[in-house]
Amino acid sequence: MDMRKLVAQNVKRIRLERGLTQEQFSDVSGFSQQYVSGLETGRRNPTIVTLYELAKALGVSHLDLLQPPSSRSKRQSQP
Repeated sequence: MDMRKLVAQNVKRIRLERGLTQEQFSDVSGFSQQYVSGLETGRRNPTIVTLYELAKALGVSHLDLLQPPSSRSKRQSQP
């Protein structure tokens, strides 16, 4: 699995769930809109510190940005 694409999908999904545009997320996270765009298209390779900061801005755990879709559905269905 390409981790850049996985992180890209998760960041975009969570950002949209929060109702944020890339520009709004850029303001909240402190990363440029160009960086956010590159991240969401899988062109950026974020560091672990960047993942932590992105997750904090989205209000999720950094681990949520690394979870494949199948793991998310299993985790959500557990009590």
